[in-house]
Amino acid sequence: MPVKNKVQLITYPDSLGGDLKSLNHVLQTHLKDVFQGGVHILPPFPSSGDRGFAPLTYFEIEPSFGGWDDIKKIGETHDVLVDVMVNHISRQSAYFQDFLKNGRTSRYADLFLTLDKIWPDGNPVQADIDKMFRRREVPYSTFTIEKTGKEESVWTTFGKTEPSEQIDLDIHSKKVRQLFTDIFKNFKEQNIKIVRLDAIGYIIKKLGTSCFFVEPDIYEFLDWIMALAKSLDIELLPEVHSHYSIQYKLAEHGCWIYDFILPYRVLDTIINQSSAALRDYLKTRPAKQFTMLDCHDGVPVKPDLDGLIQTKKARELVDVCVSRGALLSRVISEEHKDADGFDVHQIACSYYSVLDCDDDAYLVARAIQLFVPGVPQVYYVGLLAGENDLEAVEKTGERREINRQNFTEAEIEKSLEKEVVQRLIKLIKFRNDYEAFDGTFSVLDSSDTEIKLTWTKEQSVCHLHIDLTTNQAVIAYTDETGERVTYQV
Repeated sequence: MPVKNKVQLITYPDSLGGDLKSLNHVLQTHLKDVFQGGVHILPPFPSSGDRGFAPLTYFEIEPSFGGWDDIKKIGETHDVLVDVMVNHISRQSAYFQDFLKNGRTSRYADLFLTLDKIWPDGNPVQADIDKMFRRREVPYSTFTIEKTGKEESVWTTFGKTEPSEQIDLDIHSKKVRQLFTDIFKNFKEQNIKIVRLDAIGYIIKKLGTSCFFVEPDIYEFLDWIMALAKSLDIELLPEVHSHYSIQYKLAEHGCWIYDFILPYRVLDTIINQSSAALRDYLKTRPAKQFTMLDCHDGVPVKPDLDGLIQTKKARELVDVCVSRGALLSRVISEEHKDADGFDVHQIACSYYSVLDCDDDAYLVARAIQLFVPGVPQVYYVGLLAGENDLEAVEKTGERREINRQNFTEAEIEKSLEKEVVQRLIKLIKFRNDYEAFDGTFSVLDSSDTEIKLTWTKEQSVCHLHIDLTTNQAVIAYTDETGERVTYQV
């Protein structure tokens, strides 16, 4: 089942109307024929934290969202993409709860990375930890085993609490491989077409390395899970926030990859009114990518663009974003910050807000995204031109809540009336329906204040011209009669 070269929606299961039934209703009515590429439903499974990204199990749907029947119903008209957190599972899962009760005698003990699997004597060495690309200060959590009263430390890459809610899995374990096999077989039965491998870059823990995308070790697991997915006619999308060269290695390995460079490049292009860096990038990037501008996290900066951006200019761009209400997440490890201390990991924001709620600028950004080769994904907040939700950040203390608000059906209907949203939907439909997007892509020569992109397939030709000084985007294309038609995005 090849991935469709059409636009996909990204949404939480409860963000468009409150649950999966409401999501399907919105897709079938308000958004009928808009997201022909499918829908990425962010984790709909029972979870103990991180808004779904600390799953207890993949064999059930969170009851407040609905059930597997709702997923299968959506799958009748839309290719459904879901996540598997290959790096970790919830500490509230039955697997880890049994380990907490029984310790090493638990039948699930081998699922987890006790520290003696990392250091022979089980004692962590700070010099080794300092080399790691960490997401929390200490990459392990300590628990007391109920049966013995003994303390056990297990690897925990992620998690804001202590101990963490997200317990790392030992991907070398036969039991972990069997768990993934069972998960994928169930997905096949539930009409899941695409699986995103979330946090796959962190699965290899090897002393003396950054413990991030450790080569060649990671390829053994990647080849194994790719073969598993292929046997079930499921497509895979590895999710790796890393230096762009690692993304390119994944592409060479035959994988779909995310274009995590594009969101920053587009911001830089529009805010600084210069297309030079973007044009150079578009001429060399792999085509087999999923593109996005916004998502449930933020606009990637480090390490995704390391070596591609100058720190001074990056600071200036970040300052503009912050002045427009954006929040920042930082790189923790000193070793992985820039020499001058630049440490911005992601810019958390609504993409509409970070472009100063300028309708034309926002449509320019989307026009670039939808003309770039790859499968475009549009995040639900971006679809509805939602703005920074600083109230949610203040309420929860979680900076990423700035771009994770839920919409009732009434709010969806009101948002769909906005001119900017209507213009975006028209653009999405053009991208879905015009056949030249299955043809040949070209970046044409232009001045630095312009962008000229073209798609050609036999008699079908479409051309995007953007004037960055006025934020005007015009599409010219030949229709089915051979006539030249233009429209302003």
